[in-house]
Amino acid sequence: MSDNNKKFVKGVPKLHLLLSTGFGIGFWPWGPGTLAGFVGLLIWAGLYFLLSPDALAIATAVLIVASLFIGVWTDNVMEKYWGEDPRGVVIDEFFGTWIAVTAALYCPTTESTLALATLGFVLFRIIDITKPLGCRWVDKNIHGGWGCMLDDALAGFYAVILTLLIRFIVN
Repeated sequence: MSDNNKKFVKGVPKLHLLLSTGFGIGFWPWGPGTLAGFVGLLIWAGLYFLLSPDALAIATAVLIVASLFIGVWTDNVMEKYWGEDPRGVVIDEFFGTWIAVTAALYCPTTESTLALATLGFVLFRIIDITKPLGCRWVDKNIHGGWGCMLDDALAGFYAVILTLLIRFIVN
């Protein structure tokens, strides 16, 4: 860990540091949010290969709900150390990605499932970065842990809508 990062983590509760940064992904210097979302996609894809479709749907719901409440909690703590909506906090990208991939649930083939999950992830990241249609308003006007998480919820929701629309058109 660089000296700069050592100063950055001094005094921060270790549990919150691990959870909020996605076990250190938040320290990645080039697009930590995109990397965190991609790792979230890989976790979901791993679960896809391990679980039945119904169990995957339940696991996805658990990931979404758990990451929401853990994210709100840990972001509220991390803001005391790093300021509002800190760049290193990436649990919200896991959360948004897991919302976005719900459009891929119950696809008939592995190829279509993974393609739609990837499309959902890509759309989520584009929407999360550009913040259209109320995402920017949520980001600027809702503060604390809820603000950090809810703009990603909205971006994930828009990604689901667009992915489902594409799924409908292609099929």
